[in-house]
Amino acid sequence: DIGAGTGYYTFKIYQKVPKGRVYAVEVQNDAVTYLKNKAGQLNASNVTAIKGTEKSPELPENSIDLVLMVDVYHELSYPHEMLQNIRKSLKPKGKLLLMEYKAEDPKVDIKPLHKMSVEQVNKELTANGFHLVNDGEFLPIQHYLLNEKN
Repeated sequence: DIGAGTGYYTFKIYQKVPKGRVYAVEVQNDAVTYLKNKAGQLNASNVTAIKGTEKSPELPENSIDLVLMVDVYHELSYPHEMLQNIRKSLKPKGKLLLMEYKAEDPKVDIKPLHKMSVEQVNKELTANGFHLVNDGEFLPIQHYLLNEKN
């Protein structure tokens, strides 16, 4: 869960992978501390909070099945570097799930700089060694774009 914030998704996911590990990645020290404390309060021993950087999630190489980024990718200052480091962390056939607000839909009342189009995402991810495997257009205002490592 890259850009985990307060762990909304992290703490919904961790019980679904009792034999796996959930990494909650944040760049802000306060958020990392919060995630560690909440994992302790919930006795979520399979949750690891990680201090990432603007260029890397600092995840272990070749160890991740799925990276989740919800309304985060468009905020990246260094998307190429981040995607390359995510790619390194993924196992072969590992996946990257992006959920982003739909730039194509003018009815989505979000500032344009916080939206992305499928075309834009596909162009950037393809250039960084990924390919789209599921364009799940079932959410009313967000894209659900599942990409796989090439």
